[in-house]
Amino acid sequence: MKPFATVLEVGTSLNNHTGSWRTERPSYAHRLPPCNNACPAGENIQEWLSLAEQEKYEEAWREIVKNNPFPAIMGRVCYHPCENACNRVTIESPVGINSVERFLGDKAIRDKWAFDRPAAKSGKKVLVIGAGPAGLSAAYHLARLGHKVTVKESLKKAGGMLRYGIPQYRLPRKILDAEIKRIVDYGVELEVNKKVTNLAEVVESKAFDAVFLSVGAHIAKLTEFPTSPRSRVLDAVAVLRDMENREKPKLGKRVVVYGGGNTAMDVARTAKRLGAKEVTIVYRRTREKMPAHSFEIDEALQEGIKIKFLVTIKKYQNKKLTLGKMALDAKGYPQPTGKNETMETDCIVLALGQDSDLALLEKFPGLEIADGALKVDSRMMTSHAGVFAGGDMIPFERTATTGVGHGKKAARSIDAWLRKVEQPATEKHPLATAERLNKWYYAEVSENKRKLIDIAHRTKTFDEVQLGLSEAEALNESRRCLSCGNCFECDNCYGVCPDNAIRKLGAGKGFKIDYDYCKGCGLCAAECPCGCIEMTPEDI
Repeated sequence: MKPFATVLEVGTSLNNHTGSWRTERPSYAHRLPPCNNACPAGENIQEWLSLAEQEKYEEAWREIVKNNPFPAIMGRVCYHPCENACNRVTIESPVGINSVERFLGDKAIRDKWAFDRPAAKSGKKVLVIGAGPAGLSAAYHLARLGHKVTVKESLKKAGGMLRYGIPQYRLPRKILDAEIKRIVDYGVELEVNKKVTNLAEVVESKAFDAVFLSVGAHIAKLTEFPTSPRSRVLDAVAVLRDMENREKPKLGKRVVVYGGGNTAMDVARTAKRLGAKEVTIVYRRTREKMPAHSFEIDEALQEGIKIKFLVTIKKYQNKKLTLGKMALDAKGYPQPTGKNETMETDCIVLALGQDSDLALLEKFPGLEIADGALKVDSRMMTSHAGVFAGGDMIPFERTATTGVGHGKKAARSIDAWLRKVEQPATEKHPLATAERLNKWYYAEVSENKRKLIDIAHRTKTFDEVQLGLSEAEALNESRRCLSCGNCFECDNCYGVCPDNAIRKLGAGKGFKIDYDYCKGCGLCAAECPCGCIEMTPEDI
């Protein structure tokens, strides 16, 4: 019996320390969720989904607007790269992050939630040129930091390409107006129909302590081909902008759209709603090479829009359009075949991309411009101290959410520059990859997808195409989050530890490990569903 007693004394008694047995020790880690990492606006998505899951909807909305003042807008127009990165795809389908964001944004508008009080007044004045997503985001974040902000917009209403580039069937104007109004109510001064034509004069006047440039990309790229005097060739930017006027553009019954991006899809679907019987998109490459997002292409096809691939415009005369047929070479590049086809059309709308109007910079020396874009450093500052820029006018991906992220980043850089302090370095946690997850823990739950209105109704009105989630659907969707890389207090580690070394700290406070009793067996790390426990070599 003596040997048995000795074994108990050495280590298996729950009252004896086992810490000296370890070669590795477990610790709770914070990892960067892939959704957070992919968000151009830098939202803490996992955090606000967790709050929504607990039905703390207003708290969830307030977590979003720490980084993005437009949840209802971005819940409609963002192309949700967060969902493309979501680890839930390894189980069945991604969490509908964008859908939940829209639900929270719409609820905030209905319930009239207002932003938190801004910081104390700094006494500094900042001018924002351009009231698109980047400019309005910068204005909001600067006001939040206590600065006096004036936004000057050349057009008659704020919103930039959110208003003048995105059709109402994707973004209802009452939603756009409500979220812009909240920023104005926050103390931002908005001046519309105020085009700034000379940046040098603004800077030399010293009326502002800093300037943020965000003039957007409102100039359409064009191409040349033979036409007759009466042939109608329009640009997509102008067509979509004219949709905000009382009198809508007249495109005719047969419309051809030349291009393959999201703007091409938008203007084609707009033409259909304006009464065109035949709408055809002409694109010189294959569908796989189309820059438009797949769901945009699918919705256009559902609405009866035709797409001709591997063709290019040769000439357009007297309503007769001649297309040159292309074929892919051995390397997959389109090459002319010498063969043509013809079709009748009342007008051609060019959707070949956009450029920024940089005329206001012409008399401002020293700014670096390359390929039609303004260069900035890591702080979003141009080569002139105190002049910052973001959005479509700098060389970066042109999306609304990217613009929101630029505005936030620039605002924080402007704040640091005005206060003459160094911006704190932002250190990212290691990424929470799918390989670290224990998928057995999570049940398969199908995504609560947003429904579309009936196609027959869709093509005859500019009513919003995509519907939002109900509260029950949004709640269920938020509960599909895996909490990748961060403890959500499932108690697995507490339950599997053979040494009672896991200590509960109370609801919302997580756990700690009592290393006097932990022998480093690694069961807690092996059984953690979300991969937030790491085993590291024991210090000697």
